[in-house]
Amino acid sequence: MAHSAVASILTFDPGLAQYFQEIRRFPMLELHEEFMLAKRWRERGDEHAVHKLITSHLRLVAKTAMGYRGYGLPISEVISEGNIGLMQAVRRFEPDKGFRLAAYAIWWIRAAMQEYILRSWSLVKIGTTESQRRLFFNLRSAKRRISALDEGDLHPDQVKLIADNFGVTQREVINMNRRLAGDASLNVPMREDGNSGERMDWLVDEAPSPESRLAEAQQSRNRYKVLRQALAVLNYREREIFEARLLADQPISLEALASKYGVSRERVRQIEAQAFQKVRKAAKNLAAATERPAGEVVRTRSVRRFRPDQTGNQPLVGAQHRDRVSLGQGPIGTQTPRQAFNKASLSLA
Repeated sequence: MAHSAVASILTFDPGLAQYFQEIRRFPMLELHEEFMLAKRWRERGDEHAVHKLITSHLRLVAKTAMGYRGYGLPISEVISEGNIGLMQAVRRFEPDKGFRLAAYAIWWIRAAMQEYILRSWSLVKIGTTESQRRLFFNLRSAKRRISALDEGDLHPDQVKLIADNFGVTQREVINMNRRLAGDASLNVPMREDGNSGERMDWLVDEAPSPESRLAEAQQSRNRYKVLRQALAVLNYREREIFEARLLADQPISLEALASKYGVSRERVRQIEAQAFQKVRKAAKNLAAATERPAGEVVRTRSVRRFRPDQTGNQPLVGAQHRDRVSLGQGPIGTQTPRQAFNKASLSLA
């Protein structure tokens, strides 16, 4: 079967057939002759010796390249890459180690061929890790051993067996098996009649649409603007406690704030709750003013100006109350101030 496949390739590519005939003219080297040529190259840089070493192993490269004919790449290109690997092996070969050049060069030849296949097989980069490279070049043979189908997804039991054999995850096996099916163009018609559109027309973009992203960004800006304006109703101490307890990524404890301001923990908690009520009320009024349709009559009541009392609390100044707007529903006693503030802030836009 292998000989028939090679014959069909040579028939299809006359230039490759001629190359195979040319490399058969170079004789194989005996052990002693190979050793002496390698010594001449290592010690004296003899170009004639290195040329003879390379040409005598061109058949090894061609034979190795035929094992990679199932990847859809030109065999002549695979052979060329293998020849580069052979030249690198010859230049690094150390004959004093006691082994033949073919046993050493085969690793360089395969590495060069595999690197070319990984680089050229797909437009999408593949085989970025050692486990992926091993899976890429051995998955087909592993599927043949377990009589798995060449096309389509593998059975879960087959996926588990292959993953255990190669020491990779099952997800890597599934992904690599699908990658081996080859690249598919998104512009291919769904049907042969051409009336069903292209594959790209049926792809669903799961990312948010530009309109929704724009609306979300606008809402975030509105929330930030309303919150910043609402914080202006607090005095210095209320704002510090409010930000330390409700806006900080790591809230400061009541004990630390009580020690800082010289009051009890309960008093800090009361100031926090009162500040939250002020901010929520101010934010509610600002949101209502923003959402109010043009020409709508809104019943309001003004808030008188007071001097700050001894607790540092200061009522709203010039704020308006809108009866039909409800923001941050629920008594503060049934939820923590942070939960209530988050619920209110999410309802501003």
